[in-house]
Amino acid sequence: MNVVVVESPSKAKTIEKYLGKDFTVLASYGHVRDLVSKDGSVRPEEDFAMTWQVDERAKKHLDAIAKALKGADNLYLATDPDREGEAISWHIQEILAQKGLLKNVKSQRIAFNAITKETVSNALAHPRDIDRQLVEAYLARLSLDYLVGFTLSPILWRKLPGSRSAGRVQSVALRLVVDRENEIEAFKSQEYWTIDVEFLTEEKKSFKARLTHLDGKKLDKFSLSSEKDARDAEKKINASTYHIASIEKKRVQRHPRPPFITSTLQQEASRKLGFSPKKTMQLAQKLYEGITLKGETTGLITYMRTDSTQVEGAAIAACRKVIEKSFGDKYLPSSPRQYKTKAKNAQEAHEAIRPTDLARKPQDISQSLDKDLFRLYELIWKRMMASQMASAELDQTSVDVASQSKDIILRATGSILVFDGFLTLYRESLDEDQTEEEDNKILPPLQEKENVEKQKILPEQHFTQPPPRYTEASLIKKMEELGIGRPSTYARTIQVLQERGYVRNEKKALIPEDRGRIVTAFLLNYFRTYVEYDFTAQLEEQLDEISNGDLFWKDVLSQFWTPFHTATDEAKQLKIQEVLEQLQKDLDSFLFPPTADGKDPHICPRCEKGTLGLRLSKFGAFIGCSEYPTCNYTRPLITGEEGEETSQEEPFERLLGNDPTSGLHLKVKKGPYGFYIQWGEATSKKEKPKRVSLPTGSSPETITLEEAVSLGSLPREIGLHPDTKEMITAAIGRFGPYVKIGSMFVSLKKTDDVLTVDLERAVELIEAKKAAPPRKTGRGKKG
Repeated sequence: MNVVVVESPSKAKTIEKYLGKDFTVLASYGHVRDLVSKDGSVRPEEDFAMTWQVDERAKKHLDAIAKALKGADNLYLATDPDREGEAISWHIQEILAQKGLLKNVKSQRIAFNAITKETVSNALAHPRDIDRQLVEAYLARLSLDYLVGFTLSPILWRKLPGSRSAGRVQSVALRLVVDRENEIEAFKSQEYWTIDVEFLTEEKKSFKARLTHLDGKKLDKFSLSSEKDARDAEKKINASTYHIASIEKKRVQRHPRPPFITSTLQQEASRKLGFSPKKTMQLAQKLYEGITLKGETTGLITYMRTDSTQVEGAAIAACRKVIEKSFGDKYLPSSPRQYKTKAKNAQEAHEAIRPTDLARKPQDISQSLDKDLFRLYELIWKRMMASQMASAELDQTSVDVASQSKDIILRATGSILVFDGFLTLYRESLDEDQTEEEDNKILPPLQEKENVEKQKILPEQHFTQPPPRYTEASLIKKMEELGIGRPSTYARTIQVLQERGYVRNEKKALIPEDRGRIVTAFLLNYFRTYVEYDFTAQLEEQLDEISNGDLFWKDVLSQFWTPFHTATDEAKQLKIQEVLEQLQKDLDSFLFPPTADGKDPHICPRCEKGTLGLRLSKFGAFIGCSEYPTCNYTRPLITGEEGEETSQEEPFERLLGNDPTSGLHLKVKKGPYGFYIQWGEATSKKEKPKRVSLPTGSSPETITLEEAVSLGSLPREIGLHPDTKEMITAAIGRFGPYVKIGSMFVSLKKTDDVLTVDLERAVELIEAKKAAPPRKTGRGKKG
């Protein structure tokens, strides 16, 4: 009898069908034990000894494995083919061995990159021992993350109340987002002008060319820096006649991109499909674990946590066969394409993400997949196919148009796609700060020395633009470039930043919250080494060297821990006021931006005597006056829960009376997001009283009990949408009154009353929003 252990129950069911009655396949349901979640679970003073715990959920699964092993001959540990999977197998083996359950059982490790009958059978034919070096790399990573989190986070809590946590990779990723925001805020936009001229050929065909040389000098981006410069240039252009001075033609190739690795899949799924990294990985997991096709469950893609672009020879051969059959010989290169991974710290033993069967076209299985699974499978299939297809070919033409004296030169460029190659199937999407390489303008037939007639002179004003904020996709790309984190950690790292309130995702842009900026400033001041990009990447390289057997894992931990422990001991001695003064100095331009009236932003606007400064409350940081308690002026910097005060300002409270239905006191109060009405008082920390924001135009001083009771009906159900049959509701939120259907929020107009808006008006507002073009997120023309 043979026992096979995998990670997920769905994988267990699939593999048990492949292997037959001589095999029992069980799931571990992921990790079976972890470090005890308290200080002291990793003890550097005891040669980095660790304390493990098995939770009740895992104990149940381990008991099932132990029961199945009675009378078994072999135990095959078939967890995922990466460092985490190796660690899970090691944990299971260690626990079973400690219980004496492996005395008469041969325990071996098997790994497969795809869930198909062929790959699983091949893995069983080639078992091996657990890779101790991979396990030690896992132990080193786990220890590092634990020591940083459990040592640094308490310092943040004590010195910066309101902070949540710090992490070895998390804090560096946060720094990337904060640094980009600082770049944007420090950016000084520069004006510049371009001049295009529309010409007419002798055959009366029009084309445009851009000014590149004036007065015999080549122009740079800022040569025409004002409207006056542009108008002066326009006059000179207008005073001359022109001819074709030179024509340069060349054929260029555009090559396909490699098949997906984890980071590029997350990036492209975000750009093309609008999926978050977390959603992409959840869907990819389902495709990997398999679906039922023709009565048999099979995995559709290879393992999705990888940083290698390599593909096995048999898969490439299968891919080329499909290309030849589906697209023809001319779309098939003479030899297979081989890709070299560019990412730092790549583990070349892994394989790229690809379909398990290249002949399984998306349209052939569309009925077996839901919409999102189909779209992701189609993306992976097309990318793999395109990676082995012929390059696209373009004819690029550059034409110089010169004045008779040749002191003015304008250039026209264009290109023609002469062979689409891989572009017939797949085009990679671009980030906001990227542009297409080729210019697809088509130029009319032109001859050197041909005279051309100017028609229109078109000066255009531009302003340089700051770098764009990171999206989830572009942040992953940057982390990968710098060697920060691993494929399995990208999505979770970004999710944690948002859960901790350090970063918010607004229209796909990652924006640092005040809390995130203050934590980053603190870490840069007192733990700079540990949030440096190079330092974090070097640690990742050392972890890979441990995997390769080139470094001893405890040596790496010792080299990290000694200086880190010293830094934390020094930080513990810091006085909170000392920290606040340093942070205020670092964040001065952010905390105190110039005022519209030109007054000193540091002077208290209320008493005009005190100086504003960074202060702390139990909810976090805020700006307060130095004359407190004489002057109680504050403005929020970091806010707590909605409706809770985060400053020293005297709370506004006005008793309206008792709610005739509930009998509770009704009060008008003020929170960080404005005035609200509250029913009764909190009965416990978990059960907060009902609160409703005060509508715009309502005065906290004059609102009546009757009006407040009416607001208590919110959110109220308006009725079902006549087409979708979804319930439409009305309510008031942080940004004012709105109606809601599903996940769509639609703001009410000033003439609408949230308490009386009817179904007909609500549907009208919803349909108007659906029909409206999507908002542009750009800032105007880019330079």
